[in-house]
Amino acid sequence: MLDSDLASLYGVETSVLIQAVMRNIDRFPQDFMFSLVPTLSLVPTLCVGMHTN
Repeated sequence: MLDSDLASLYGVETSVLIQAVMRNIDRFPQDFMFSLVPTLSLVPTLCVGMHTN
């Protein structure tokens, strides 16, 4: 689940959810959060119809 999904579930804005977590970080397990960075790709790229002769 992404932060936006959780925010929607609780009926708050994403920024409000993140702020609440940061203010209460000691109440969450260390592996509760992680960040995705643009250099990581979770979806493989598929090239269809390209042939090399």
